[in-house]
Amino acid sequence: MNDKIERAYEVASQKYTEFGVDTENVLNKLKEISLSIHCWQGDDVGGFEGSNASLSGGGIQATGNYPGKARTISELRKDLEKAFSLIPGNHRLNLHAIYGEFGGKFVERDEITPTFYQGWINWAKERGLFLDFNCSLFSHPKAEDGFTLSSKSKEIRDFWVEHVKRCREISAEMGKQLNDVCIHNIWIPDGSKDIPVDRTGHRSLLKESLDDILERRYSSSHMKDSLEGKLFGIGSEAFVVGSHEFYLSYAITKGTMLTLDTGHFHPTESVGDKISAVIPFLSGIFLHISRGIRWDSDHVVIADDNLIQLAEEIVRSKAMDRIHLGLDYFDASINRIAAWVIGARATQKSLLYALLQPLDMLLEYEEKGKYFQRMALLEEFKALPYGSVWDYFCLQNNVPSGINWIKDVELYENEILKKRL
Repeated sequence: MNDKIERAYEVASQKYTEFGVDTENVLNKLKEISLSIHCWQGDDVGGFEGSNASLSGGGIQATGNYPGKARTISELRKDLEKAFSLIPGNHRLNLHAIYGEFGGKFVERDEITPTFYQGWINWAKERGLFLDFNCSLFSHPKAEDGFTLSSKSKEIRDFWVEHVKRCREISAEMGKQLNDVCIHNIWIPDGSKDIPVDRTGHRSLLKESLDDILERRYSSSHMKDSLEGKLFGIGSEAFVVGSHEFYLSYAITKGTMLTLDTGHFHPTESVGDKISAVIPFLSGIFLHISRGIRWDSDHVVIADDNLIQLAEEIVRSKAMDRIHLGLDYFDASINRIAAWVIGARATQKSLLYALLQPLDMLLEYEEKGKYFQRMALLEEFKALPYGSVWDYFCLQNNVPSGINWIKDVELYENEILKKRL
């Protein structure tokens, strides 16, 4: 099998060489791209706060009840390790605050400290992984009315401000111990189901809360803040306080990163197109790669036209060092480990497809007004054997190529997941 993959790769490499593309150089670039793999796919965004935690508020909803959901942190880590073993390259883990190790006791969110995440830090260090982090302003009684950092209640605002401050501290400690930048992402569910009168009031309060939260400075070599907007959500169909425009303006003003979630815009909007529009003005972009069908439905990512265009714009931006990639979806209707692997590998395949394009030749055609030649070349590249290059990349990284990983997940399901009641 390995011989076949190597021979197919040699043929593919020769074809790409005809267009001036060095496949070895491309594979080295692909290996340098780390995906931030989201922990919440493994347990349907449940977390481990304890029996007193509320599952209401914030519009978070995973659909399906496929057997084998992780019930404990040890099970989640075991599942993550299996997923990582099937994804080529070196990647990161993206944690939400509700995934702390609380020792079976309920710890309120404005009381969390780095101690509750030391186990994750140790786990990541042992496996050569890095961590990203998210504050969790949902699935909590103090989020049930739809407003957190922009609430008209000072008590509610103060509670959530303290929570986010503590999450920033935790992120900085993660980055310090792992000697890498931990991206702390701020997303809030704030908004209303029907048309509000006082949009300005809520947005003014959100700005005040964020100003308070970001007042403390941390080393940029340990943590960076990123702000995530949204078009609408369940229960916030008419108004979202933290819209794309609000956070873009705020991020530019404050020098933070901006998170673009591919499911948080109109279905006909191109998130790929937004990259070149905002990157000149931002310190960085954090992409949450999802797949919405008609709405922000967080379907498992596949290599569709939207993802390929996103990958092309990432590569063409010439700012890949300031664009960070994370996955963000949760599907409980299929094997959860398979969902991780499918989405991650689809993202990597799309990046590989973009990296293999002869950018210099395409730009030359464009600059000279040779538009039919540009279009024709892009069309011809759709038929080139980039799948053979992908299989070779998997071989290089000691992970199954092609469909071989499917049997691996099936075996894990039969031996482990089906035994979870």
